[in-house]
Amino acid sequence: MKKIRRPFGKKSKVSLFTLGTMRAINSSEQMFNILKMALLIGINHIETSPAYGPAETFLGEAIKRLKEEGMQPINDWIITSKILPCIDILEGKNQLKGLLNRLGIKKLDNLAIHGINLPKHLEWILQGEGFELIRWAKEENLINQVGFSSHGSIKLIKEAITCNFFDFCSLHLHLLDPLRIPLANLALASDMGVMAISPADKGGHLHNPSPTLIQDCLPIEPLELAYRYLIANGISTLTVGASKPEDLKLAKKLINANWPLKKNEEQAIKNLQDNRAERLEGTLCNQCQKCLPCPNEVPISGILRLRNLDIGHSLSTFAKERYNLIGKAGHWWEQVNASACENCNDCIPRCPYNLNIPYLLKDTHKRLAAAPQRRLWG
Repeated sequence: MKKIRRPFGKKSKVSLFTLGTMRAINSSEQMFNILKMALLIGINHIETSPAYGPAETFLGEAIKRLKEEGMQPINDWIITSKILPCIDILEGKNQLKGLLNRLGIKKLDNLAIHGINLPKHLEWILQGEGFELIRWAKEENLINQVGFSSHGSIKLIKEAITCNFFDFCSLHLHLLDPLRIPLANLALASDMGVMAISPADKGGHLHNPSPTLIQDCLPIEPLELAYRYLIANGISTLTVGASKPEDLKLAKKLINANWPLKKNEEQAIKNLQDNRAERLEGTLCNQCQKCLPCPNEVPISGILRLRNLDIGHSLSTFAKERYNLIGKAGHWWEQVNASACENCNDCIPRCPYNLNIPYLLKDTHKRLAAAPQRRLWG
């Protein structure tokens, strides 16, 4: 059966699923077995990075070995790798040459600027040394397309999409957090490719869902419903990380599932939303973001989203993990947690749902904040 390919920018066509290589770094043999399975089920797009340890080296070896066995996708593999923003041009050139060498290729299909999370990152690529780096790479015929990933604000991502510089973007797009779906639609309307980053793990640990979430999604498994939601919304491709070939089982099932949502899927999503609202008993944050900005820079909607997941679907492990990462991941995640709320009440009149936001922030902190660890020294 011919496999579905969706446009990814103007120069690539990719499978509905993209093989992420972060989890296949134990050995060259592990990478080979996973890549072979990806090929057999119809995946033609691979996402990797110099930051993934030996992933690029193992990947290059696996691609070469498969080709020697006469196995490769029609029109060959489409590979996306990354560099960080705000490096100097010499370092950028060295990184690009290095990853090409590790992959065993002369030209990279897609180079992503990984982590345009702050305005200075976008400025670097549009007006700084990043711009010169990309111009050099294209003049040397080393890259085909350039894109970006972002964990930044809605405003910043929109600026990056509409600047007419990028061919694709990689965004956090999730069934349980659809806030960035309009951004994805904006990018798709501009003929950009859109890759959903980690819809399983960062989407709510959907590989290990709570019994409540399983019940909410019946008769469909939560991860399958999440994948179908994104595919039906036109997202170009979804990343799936694998540490063993069996991890690609669901991708195999859905590799050609590019049809609109079916009635039972629509009903499952409605049940999911209705049950969440009922459990939250009038305290559901609808993620409109009209409460922002906060004078103390509390990311109100992001924090209350975790409360939605904790109470609404019993995703306590995920919510606590994300909440306790605040302030510990630099510009890759939020910097201020709910304890910074000083009850100024500026947000209350802006909320169209009349939520007592300061109270809900304190409640979230009480539910999710980890107890301080006693030091064993000093």
